Amino acid sequence: MVAVAREYGVSAIFTLSGGHVFPVYDAVVRGAGPTLRLIDVRHEQTAVFAAEATARLTRAPGFAVVTAGPGVTNSVSAVTTAWFNGAPVVVLGGRAPDYRWGAGSLQEIDHPPLLASVTKRAWTEHEAGKVGAAMDEAFRLALAPHRGPVFLDVSLEALYGQAEADVPGPDAAPSPTAAPRTEISDISDISRIVELLRGARHPVLVLGSDVWLGGAEVAARRAAEELRLPVIANGQARGILPAGHELLVTRARRLAFGQADLVIVVGTPLDFRLGYGSFGAPEAPAQVVHVADSPGGIATHCQLAASAAGDLTAFFDGLAAAAGAVAGGPGRFNTVAGGPGRFNTVGTDPAWLAQLADATRAALAADAPLLASDADPVHPARIYGELLKVLDDDTVVIGDGGDFVSFAGKYVEPSRPGGWLDPGPFGCLGTGLGYAIAARMARPSAQVVLLLGDGAAGFSLMDADTLVRHRLPVVMICGNNGAWGLEKHPMRALYGHDVAADLQPGCRYDEVVRALGGAGELVTSPGEIGPALRRAFESGVPYLVNVVTDPEIAYPRSTTGV
Repeated sequence: MVAVAREYGVSAIFTLSGGHVFPVYDAVVRGAGPTLRLIDVRHEQTAVFAAEATARLTRAPGFAVVTAGPGVTNSVSAVTTAWFNGAPVVVLGGRAPDYRWGAGSLQEIDHPPLLASVTKRAWTEHEAGKVGAAMDEAFRLALAPHRGPVFLDVSLEALYGQAEADVPGPDAAPSPTAAPRTEISDISDISRIVELLRGARHPVLVLGSDVWLGGAEVAARRAAEELRLPVIANGQARGILPAGHELLVTRARRLAFGQADLVIVVGTPLDFRLGYGSFGAPEAPAQVVHVADSPGGIATHCQLAASAAGDLTAFFDGLAAAAGAVAGGPGRFNTVAGGPGRFNTVGTDPAWLAQLADATRAALAADAPLLASDADPVHPARIYGELLKVLDDDTVVIGDGGDFVSFAGKYVEPSRPGGWLDPGPFGCLGTGLGYAIAARMARPSAQVVLLLGDGAAGFSLMDADTLVRHRLPVVMICGNNGAWGLEKHPMRALYGHDVAADLQPGCRYDEVVRALGGAGELVTSPGEIGPALRRAFESGVPYLVNVVTDPEIAYPRSTTGV
């Protein structure tokens, strides 16, 4: 099974030691071929979160190995997060022996039924000679669109047994980034979308994480620029159009969605983050187009004007080509806010592009007072004002938290795609340390910044020990408002009071990291933030900057996600 993992581009196994999976460790240590790095963590959810982040950053499959019973059950939330994020992850579980099944062996439980609803497949292999083929199937299935996690457990006697395994050779396994490609099912799908574009005056293109995961980021940018489409990006699509790009209107999102007459959503579900697919004015709803990497991803809960499913690079290239062909040559010459003009082959109103560009500039200008706030207690926005001064273009930014990380989503605009990680639509806290471990390994020369709410810190901060033991320097910034802010303020609004929403004020999370062998410091005033961040980046060790922020500041959100 280790040989199979190598063939699929796996370079690290994330795990927490358990006797049911000892043979895997032995195979790593004694096996021939390139060395796999074995990263042992402090909680199984961290192992799977690290595997998930590896898949999302490298677009090769992530691999986690967990022991039987609680090793598997501890990983369920992380597997579910990978499921919602479409991350190709293989989770291998240990399993109690078949010959004792039903007698009450240590950690005996039938795992696949627990994972069936949040994986592409969950099953058990009982024969040693078939383990290699089962692993090959697991990796292939995880990588096939729509990507996602796969769970396989192996009975104790099969994993410890010896047999001639049918291990696929180098020619049998695909390139890790070359998952099976499914072309757009019907060219008429693209023709219909072009027809809608030519009739739209206020179109908006939404790019989601699957555009990055499917390797379609170059084609997406090219299509947006050729067709002069304003773009809103979420998830790992952030950065496909870099910060400052004339067509990037994420900061004018409310205006764009509120006045759009056509919204084309590619590579992300029409869930609560996108108003469940409802756009435009109530009296004039926008037409909606949904494009996914597989037919099962097309929304069925709302009315669509058109849809397409298949390889997303093929979609974007086909869309641009079909629009040009229908136009019969170059179209109108449009300019946006003094920027470079391009031939436009669709019906976009130039005034619409200019309006969105103006709204974007106004929103960015309105940020300045908060980003430079001298308020005491610290306004959380000031942290981002200081952070933006020291971030590199290739920084991996990780968000794990509620209100504090919501501010990051507003103020931090990546310069490159694929460098933003958050828990995604499942909203599971505790992803942060696993994501940070994976990011430091996947991008060894880049800055890695983990943004932690103080609530989220409680789920995984013990894995700062893993960062220390494996020499993985990461800058952690804790927005410490002493509360579950995402719950405290809404509960007050509903009931006039809040309960079970307070944490320890000024808790010394920095001392936790120091006790585990890293470094850190407490920050209580705005002027201390910048120098503390510079010390953190220069330290070369896992370093937590613990910033005490104003608990009365709530992120101004417009939806609860319900």
